[in-house]
Amino acid sequence: MREALAGLTVRGRAFLAAGTTAVVCAVVLGQPALTRVGVLVLALPLVTAVVLGRSRYRLALVRTVSPQLVAAGQPARVNLTLTNEGRTPSGVLLLEDHVPYVLGTRPRFVLEGIGHGWRRHVTYQVRSDVRGRFEIGPMTVRVGDPFGFVELGRAFRTTVPLTVTPRTVPLPTIPLGGAWTGSGDNRPRAFATGSAEDVTVREYRRGDDLRRVHWRSSARMGELMVRREEQPWQSRATLFLDNRLRAHRGQGIASSLEAAVSAAASIALHLSQRGFTVRLVTAAGEERGSAWHLRDADLNGAALLEALAVVEAVQAPQLDTGWLTEQSHGGLTVAVLGAVEGFDMPVLRRMQHHTGSALAVALDVEAWTSPAASTGGATPVLAQQGWRAVPLGPRDRLETAWQELARRSTRAPDRAGSR
Repeated sequence: MREALAGLTVRGRAFLAAGTTAVVCAVVLGQPALTRVGVLVLALPLVTAVVLGRSRYRLALVRTVSPQLVAAGQPARVNLTLTNEGRTPSGVLLLEDHVPYVLGTRPRFVLEGIGHGWRRHVTYQVRSDVRGRFEIGPMTVRVGDPFGFVELGRAFRTTVPLTVTPRTVPLPTIPLGGAWTGSGDNRPRAFATGSAEDVTVREYRRGDDLRRVHWRSSARMGELMVRREEQPWQSRATLFLDNRLRAHRGQGIASSLEAAVSAAASIALHLSQRGFTVRLVTAAGEERGSAWHLRDADLNGAALLEALAVVEAVQAPQLDTGWLTEQSHGGLTVAVLGAVEGFDMPVLRRMQHHTGSALAVALDVEAWTSPAASTGGATPVLAQQGWRAVPLGPRDRLETAWQELARRSTRAPDRAGSR
């Protein structure tokens, strides 16, 4: 009852004030007829509050989002199903679903006739130009009477996630190299330069049986090489994204970081569709849940897009190198880089040394500040380190830059791929 009285609307409080005034005036003026009118006006909101306060609404909400993974700029549909199993009089339901402001304004609905067995379906659309992971909900519900005297507040605390992935563009097919696929795999085979004999050996490690040393490959490589154990080959690729704050310029969705994330997402989808198992590495190291795994192209691409949707700028001044282990030798590495400084060069040399084929998309980040400040990016420096690199400015098309990679050649030949 206390909650019902506290839920009196402006109309309900106005009726209380009018009824009280009428009763007082009737007593002062000695008008019994006016007293009856005042009592009636005063009783209407009070009786409504009593009835509504004693009502037992058993409301249930089922909220679904379709699809739960959507590209930036594309709409998603939110479906609401509300039911009432309580025995209550008919009334009005005022709904407001809480959504982040980047998804649009908060949707509001007015539904009538919420009696026993009541069931309604409501849908609305959300859309975001900003990537990220958002929670839709909770929903607040205000139950009102047909006269508009009382409103009672309720809330559903459940939420559903919506992941908005970066924008992507289809990329043309170009020779990549640096990857092998086993005979038992159904994926497309991507072969590096060299013979089958070359790719069945690896570097000698402490404890390896000397009987496994492959002397012909050792003489050619200039270091001890041993035969690998029999195991199926995989097409592996490492996608590196430099997301350091100091390596990028601009703010919001127009920043060079967002362009880098979008480029990385397009490359991730392209590699997955070509049969690569792709892992995502950022300036902070290998992303959790994005390690090399055996999935089909659709599942692999979806996992990478979901990881890229929540990538944020990091304050770290230097690149993490913990992911550059013995197991990461060979394969294909594609780097999406921002500004490159002098202390980054040893890391980039080491990355190029660990890969069978090194490709880079170097963002001309200064052009995001001013077109006159354009420097062409770090392409010349990367080329000196053996990378096949192309620049990318704010007005350049990624598919054109990707096609240009096919015409760029590294100074050092590609090494064999990884297993």
